[in-house]
Amino acid sequence: MKILTLLFLTLFMGKSCDSAKAQDMEAAVIEYTANTRGFYQKITIKNQMLSVSKDRNTEDNAVVTKIDDAKWNELVTYFKEVKLETLKDLKAPTEKRFYDGAAIANLKIRHKDKVYESTSFDHGFPPKEIKKLVDKINSFVKKE
Repeated sequence: MKILTLLFLTLFMGKSCDSAKAQDMEAAVIEYTANTRGFYQKITIKNQMLSVSKDRNTEDNAVVTKIDDAKWNELVTYFKEVKLETLKDLKAPTEKRFYDGAAIANLKIRHKDKVYESTSFDHGFPPKEIKKLVDKINSFVKKE
């Protein structure tokens, strides 16, 4: 009987840890910005809602949509792979932003009253450690 109880508690505790990780994403706010002199885009993700603003002066014109469950689950998977503490130390793989070859991009994550922000990198060429997450975020925005 003790073994059965121990097995049940182990399974129960394992499942509750999984749901706690999923809730971590629900408590997070992800902001991705990319800009140059003539281009601005800010993507904000919070609680399965996506906000896209293309006006650097005001966010009143932001387009807000709901992220469907399949895409949200994929985003959560990529979010779990990111080591938030090392975000500030990531190195950009390219330097096109230095000569207007690419927009300057930043990733900022607010999670549990802390803000984690990456160094600048080229829009479309994120550091490999956050590439899946950034590419998924950008896939939500329709190309014009």
